[in-house]
Amino acid sequence: MFEFREELKSRTKNFALRIIRLCQSLPQTPEAQIIKKQLLRSGTSIGSNYRASCRARSNAEFFSKICIVIEETDETMFWLELLQEAGIVKAELLTDLYQENEEILKVMVKAREHSKKIKPE
Repeated sequence: MFEFREELKSRTKNFALRIIRLCQSLPQTPEAQIIKKQLLRSGTSIGSNYRASCRARSNAEFFSKICIVIEETDETMFWLELLQEAGIVKAELLTDLYQENEEILKVMVKAREHSKKIKPE
């Protein structure tokens, strides 16, 4: 379990770095800059909140943090979709980020489901 947690910490941190790089490459148009700020906030929040969940003092705290991670991951997908659908970034340039975002989301949903099954402390 420890190795899986550490791998997921690394994975979410690498995802945040990829989001940062994407944001650095966005055009300076007003709409791109607004999306950039939102994407940067939500995309980097995934890793920081996951790390916080790993330090949770109770199952309830873990559940709460994982719910935040899920919300931020879903929001990140929204901003990625908006970049593509608005024609700011070509779809093929976002494919890997979409996929990684979706995989992280699936893992976090499973973690939330598993935490529901654990009896309160």
